[in-house]
This record gives sequence, structure tokens and C-alpha cells, in this order.
Amino acid sequence: MSAEGVAARVAAARVVQAVRFAGASLKAELPSALLSLADPRDRALCEAMVMAACRFLHRYECLLQRLLQRPLAKRNAASHALLLIGLAQLEAVGIAAHAAISATVEASRHLRQAPMAGLINAVLRRFLRERDSLQAQLADDLEYRHSHAAWWIEKLRVDWPEHWPAILEADNAQPPLWLRVNARHADAGDYQQRLSSLDIESQRCAYLPQALCLARGLAVERLPGFAAGEVSVQDGSAQLAVAALDLAPGLRVLDACAAPGGKTAALLEQQPDLQVLALDNDPRRVERMRIGLRRLSLNCEIRCADASQPRDWWDGRRFDRILLDAPCSASGVARRQPDSKWHRRASDIAALVDLQARLLAALWPLLKPGGQLLYATCSVFRDENEAQVAAFLAAHADARALPLAEHYGRCSGSGRQCLPGDDQRDGFFYALLERR
Repeated sequence: MSAEGVAARVAAARVVQAVRFAGASLKAELPSALLSLADPRDRALCEAMVMAACRFLHRYECLLQRLLQRPLAKRNAASHALLLIGLAQLEAVGIAAHAAISATVEASRHLRQAPMAGLINAVLRRFLRERDSLQAQLADDLEYRHSHAAWWIEKLRVDWPEHWPAILEADNAQPPLWLRVNARHADAGDYQQRLSSLDIESQRCAYLPQALCLARGLAVERLPGFAAGEVSVQDGSAQLAVAALDLAPGLRVLDACAAPGGKTAALLEQQPDLQVLALDNDPRRVERMRIGLRRLSLNCEIRCADASQPRDWWDGRRFDRILLDAPCSASGVARRQPDSKWHRRASDIAALVDLQARLLAALWPLLKPGGQLLYATCSVFRDENEAQVAAFLAAHADARALPLAEHYGRCSGSGRQCLPGDDQRDGFFYALLERR
């Protein structure tokens, strides 16, 4: 590890600064930061600090409001980020106080924040001295207690009055790692034995025959056969979306919002003889999808196009199956994308609901009579899920909802909702619609 882990703190602070002050995506920023660190111990420490700082960002901001006499100037955003990762080390990562404070203060000098070193040291030490009293002062502050925005908490209280505390707790927990074993290469039981020989424990899933669940995450490089396409990382809830479609050889399938391609790959692994068209409107994400499918030696037609504008890409031939994993609030995957809790705004939901409705309306005429469309989101908000499907069914007499098995989640209108943490899975909504 670099001297006292300073390099890890510098890299972590840069990621947190970009997320907190520049609106950057954690998914985009963290990988390059990890690549900049040569020592695997530094990489592991950096990732742990960043994830904790982002997961509990609302909580730490509440603390800093009490610990700082006045907000830091914009030019000291890097110091603000260092304070956030400092609190994360002391409260969530479990690093010894002396080592955490010393290395974090030293990191300020590498970030051209040397004049702030004394303040960073004083604030973190004050937190240690006053931790109990600060907790008592903030005990009734919902954003501090649950580390979510107040509007998000209230929305969950309305939508899930019996479950909202458990949802918030699950959002703040470290998620397991789910794998999808490529059926073209191996049986999940055989792959599980290979993992066991490497002292990597995993669990099978009764209703997902190619899935394995690992209690803890690990670098994909440690997964045997990953580079050769024998296995992929994909949460159990996402795998179930593909399992819902009754696939058969030769069917024409549209994956409407496909990138980064995990569900497209799962479709082709499950039934190689499908005619799949995968769409996404982001060129960078489309390229990622191409790379991912090449790793798995899978092929299908891929287009960079807006699924809500079929006139720009549709050839007039209807589809037997349509998978619409619609853009959404991602409120069901906050444990994997903790920055979403900071970036998302209450005002975003109405725009997302409108986009989802436009996608459903645009794609429905492309489905053959007797065909099936799976509407799915990684959201737990009813506006995007149950209410969205109810409005669609009311407006389309030729549509009916088909039943889904209980393991998809609890009944939610005409669909089923998995809440974060249920069966160790991410939050996900599913509604299977048939065109009469």
C-alpha cells in the first residue's frame, strides 16, 4: 500500500468531489480512479471509502453542518470531499482513528489544499469527541437517520407504509454479488464448485437455474472464466426480467432500452436462435454493449436509436416479444448506485413517468397479436410502476396483464414488485402484458 494509504485517499476524494459538486456519476468516475492505483490494497480501500461516503452522504452533510462554523468556499471543494471520506472512515469503514485522520490530512497537501490541513484535522477530531452529542442532536432529523433526501423518504412512506423503514435500511446496506453463469459454457452447479475450490462461497437460487449469489463482492478478474465469457455479473432481479418472457427458437425479440447489454446477453444465452434487435440511444452505452457481447461471443443486431421513435428504425415487421426495461428513478438499486440518492430530485419523477408512458405507447403497435411485452423498472415508486401500467391498460383495450410467479415479488396492481433486499435481490417491478 502507498505510504499510509494517502494515494487511496487522494483518489477517493477526487471521486467524491466529482459526485458531490459536479453532478458526476459514481459509475463513471470510480473505475478510472481505481485504475490509477497500482496496489490492490489501495484500490480496495479507495472503493470502500467512496462507496461509504456516497451511501451516507446525506448523513455526513448533516454532521458537517454542525461541525463547520460556516460552509467551505467553492475553491475548497476538495477539502469538503476529504471531510466526507474522513467521516466515512471513522463511522462506516472502521479504520483506526489515528490512521484515518493522519492520512486524510496528508492527502490535503496532495490536493493543493495544504492551508486546510489544520481545519480537516480539527473537524474530524471534534467529530470523535462529540459523536454521542451530535447523534442526540440529530436524532429526529430523518435525512440524518436514513441518509436519504426528505422527499424520497416521504414518497416511500406514502407508497409503502408498512415497508419504508426496511427499504431505507436495505438501500444503505452493502449488496451481494449476483452472477449469471453462461448456459452455453457451464452448469451453475459446476461453476459453483469451481468457485468453492477458490474459497469463494456462493448460493444457488431455486427459481434461477443459472444464477449464483455471493455474499460479498469481488473483482471480476477473480472470477474463473470471466474473460472467456463463462460468467457475467447481473443481479437476480434483472435475470428474472428475461426469465419472464416465454422464449422459443426463431422468435423476433426487441430489447428496447438495452444498454449496457446484460439482458440482451441473457436472452441470447437462454435461447441462442432468437432474432434479437437491441436498441439504445446513447452511443457510449451502445459501444459498451458491443464489447460485452463480444466477450460472451454473442451476436445480434444492435442499433443506436430512440425506442420512442420507431419511424426512425423500425422495418415494419412486428415482434413476438418486447422487453422494455424502462428508464426510471433507479430507486430500487440505490444500494448499488448510492449517488442516485443525491442526484435524483422529486421533480424528476413526473418527467420519467411521461417518458415511460411514451415508450409504452410507441412500442405497443410493434407487438404481434398474441405477443408479450414485459414492462420492467428498477424503481420502487408506484407512479413509475403500478400506476403506469394501470393507465396503459385503461387506454389500450387490446392489452391484458398476464400473471407472474410469486417469486417475482409482492402483488402490485397488475404487476409484481420486489423491494430492495427481498431474497437478496435489487428492487424491481415487472408487468407482463399480452396483446389480444
